[in-house]
Amino acid sequence: MLGSNDTEFDEFAVVAWPRLRRIGYLLTGDHHLAEDLAQTALVRTYASWRRVRRNDASAYSRRVLINLNIDRIRRKRITEVGDGALAAIPSSDDGGRAEDRDQIVRLLDGLTEKERRVVVLRHYCDLSEADVAQELRIAPGTVKSTLARALQKLRVSVQSENEAVGGTR
Repeated sequence: MLGSNDTEFDEFAVVAWPRLRRIGYLLTGDHHLAEDLAQTALVRTYASWRRVRRNDASAYSRRVLINLNIDRIRRKRITEVGDGALAAIPSSDDGGRAEDRDQIVRLLDGLTEKERRVVVLRHYCDLSEADVAQELRIAPGTVKSTLARALQKLRVSVQSENEAVGGTR
């Protein structure tokens, strides 16, 4: 028989799982790693559930996922390569086309890991610059400069892709 804590966590996990998985994918470019990160984040959130549920469980689980990804990068020192598998991640709020998702993943792959984290948190998770700074434990000015640099890279990449296909999007 499930206790009220377990029931509350189960309800939270059902809602949080798709978003954590998508954030994980946007951070890693690999849907298998994204699932592993999301799953581990939920396990760690459950382990701290009594303390976490009183605060913001969504923010806590997102922070755990980001920390897990940072730890993974530090341990392995690998370059992330996207495989265009974002289309395999279903989303109930997904109004975009598969080619748009593939383009987003390609563009994110052209960013450094730090730039990618800042862009995902600011524009996908819709956090303020101050919240991104707090989440990543960096100065707000660093968020602004990193975001500006990343967005400029994205603009150049989009322009290059558009010129390569002979049109604009």
